[in-house]
Amino acid sequence: MSGLDRLEVRGIRAWGHHGVNPGEQDVAQPLDIDLAFELDLSAARASDALADTVSYAEVHASVVRIVARERFALLERLGEAILDALMADPRVARARVSIAKPRLLDGATPVVSLRRER
Repeated sequence: MSGLDRLEVRGIRAWGHHGVNPGEQDVAQPLDIDLAFELDLSAARASDALADTVSYAEVHASVVRIVARERFALLERLGEAILDALMADPRVARARVSIAKPRLLDGATPVVSLRRER
């Protein structure tokens, strides 16, 4: 697909119980999440109507809710759940999620990036 526009929501800080190491699911820890999704925004550019685009506020709330309510061992599985939510909107043609765990490793931050396309 070509001619698609990109929306991004960067720097979402969400707290959740995810991980395989001892104690990681006992206490909520911060996750930093960046999203990008591609769709045709020509209608929104012409109309200036929120109904013709994706609401950043709704996307943000959905991601924070998934991170807080779900529990997964792997960031890969958490990322898949977030992609499911993004791709639930049929207008979204491609989506990417990156999830960072800033407090896991001393001096390093692991990041998982996943993509999906229709």
